[in-house]
Amino acid sequence: MKGIVLAGGVGTRLYPMTKALSKQLLPVWDKPLIYYPITTLMLAGVRDILLVATPQHCRLFEELLGDGSQWGISIRYAVQGKPTGLPEAFVIGREFIGNDRVALVLGDNIFFGHGFPNDLARAAGQERGATIFAYHVKDPERYGVVELEADGRVLSIEEKPSRPRSPWAITGLYFFDADVADAAASLQPSARGETEITDLIKLYWQKDLLQVQLLGRGLAWLDTGTPDALQAAAAFIQALEERQGLKVACPEEIAFRLGFIDAAQLLRITDGHQGSAYGRYVRELLRLPS
Repeated sequence: MKGIVLAGGVGTRLYPMTKALSKQLLPVWDKPLIYYPITTLMLAGVRDILLVATPQHCRLFEELLGDGSQWGISIRYAVQGKPTGLPEAFVIGREFIGNDRVALVLGDNIFFGHGFPNDLARAAGQERGATIFAYHVKDPERYGVVELEADGRVLSIEEKPSRPRSPWAITGLYFFDADVADAAASLQPSARGETEITDLIKLYWQKDLLQVQLLGRGLAWLDTGTPDALQAAAAFIQALEERQGLKVACPEEIAFRLGFIDAAQLLRITDGHQGSAYGRYVRELLRLPS
């Protein structure tokens, strides 16, 4: 399975912080926001990633992340000239996807919780169709919404409905089979002038090829699109890390735990960075229990 991180957009709700910088390069506590979606894909076992960014920010992502080899993965880059909708990521990445299944994660979404890697494994294991993740929210009108029967069957899918039929919001994490690029290319723009991810999901639903995984109370899904949300996410991560002494979304640790890199590679990453708390944590990973 391959993975796409969509880190486009201009972050207008975070202005002026995003006047010269992508919002995915802003810090969420002790690491850049982009680390969180990348590690979500890593936890799903994805090692081949395409990062889609705006023309003005692509070089900055390359400087930060490189080719991913330091984490035992591959990161390639593609440009999205203007925000034309989330499904456009699959059209841009058509050659990258090839005949493989692909996961898409939005660059400003954070997922955390015990058992989440098991949820990812189930989704990654689906050979055909699509899997989406739904999260119970108090303001579903802000999101794409999925309505479910008691047995889990999908009744309806709506994009930002004024009167939601369900409290289950569709999160920014999607798993699709290799047909997704053709499906995305067939979509017509909505009244907003963009193609909609909910329309793409509906195509799979109509073919009875859609699975919905509900994220329970023990899991956190954080959107960081506003200053309040960005600050709340940072406070959440800070509280977890300071209480447990363990990092959230640390790609070095995940790569080491999953066997993507060995101890020697882990130590090389920290050369020259022991002056930061983050660098010291990575260097101490060899002493932590697995």
